[in-house]
Amino acid sequence: MLELITFSTLNGLLYGLLLFLLASGLTLIFSMMGVLNFAHASFYMLGAYFGYQISLAVGYWPGLVLAPLLVGMVGALVERYGLRMVHKHGHVAELLFTFGLAFIIEELVQMVWGKIPVDYRVPQLLNFSAFTLFTTTYPAFRMFMLGMSVAVFIALLLLLTRTRVGLIIRAALTHPNMVGALGHNVPLVFMMVFGVGCGLAALAGVIAGPALVTQPAMAALLGPILFVVVVVGGLGSLPGAFIASLLIGLIQTFAVALNVSVADLLGHVGITLTRDSIGGDLWTATIAQVAPIIPYLLLVLMLIFRPKGLMGDRES
Repeated sequence: MLELITFSTLNGLLYGLLLFLLASGLTLIFSMMGVLNFAHASFYMLGAYFGYQISLAVGYWPGLVLAPLLVGMVGALVERYGLRMVHKHGHVAELLFTFGLAFIIEELVQMVWGKIPVDYRVPQLLNFSAFTLFTTTYPAFRMFMLGMSVAVFIALLLLLTRTRVGLIIRAALTHPNMVGALGHNVPLVFMMVFGVGCGLAALAGVIAGPALVTQPAMAALLGPILFVVVVVGGLGSLPGAFIASLLIGLIQTFAVALNVSVADLLGHVGITLTRDSIGGDLWTATIAQVAPIIPYLLLVLMLIFRPKGLMGDRES
């Protein structure tokens, strides 16, 4: 039991921090531009594939730096020559633009790298066990993923709260006209923030690619959960996204590990439910089986009882 709790906690933290790496960029973009970027997970996928391609030529570590930079530049170009052009038509047009962009990126990835997973491997430097607990080993690369995610959170927090750049970014969020009147190029700030947000998603892809499966469906697998994180944490709140990411990561990981049902729990108090009972399939379904829907249930409850999220200050 202690082994289950320990490793479920570690895996939950890892999954939660990976979600935060993705959600942080989405949160930055929403904070600045009010756009929920439906293509955000596609930039995560691009990061994984770019990192894989670069690793074939010069190794994993150059890819860890170059892939996010390249994807960040692609994101900046998308904002400059795409989103900025449709901005005058309102947020619905922007959402539809990013929705279509996600499909375009997925098709391009399939055309270039194919529809089957690619062999993106863990770097040899980190291909060993970090420690052993209860006869179970934990890979060093997963510890690297944990450390990188925490470092990104701290760096973003310091950037936004302790630097002049962060001051300009936060001011442009609420008073763009005043920032422009002070001589700052607000459209350029928006373009840079969009690029940085896409670069953060790509960084998550490079980090997660070797540990998870790098395939064209990876964006669709993580994309929907990002919006759960952003809404639960609070639209535009970076600390909220961090807390929500960890919360969802831990809840879902522990739920997957629990192979018990409502019928099992009621059986301990003398109440017997079978598949022949009313709603039998529901009572006999294990927590592990319903784990994928738990985050979305949390999303629905949050929207009903606290629409602005855990730490948000806006409800739209």
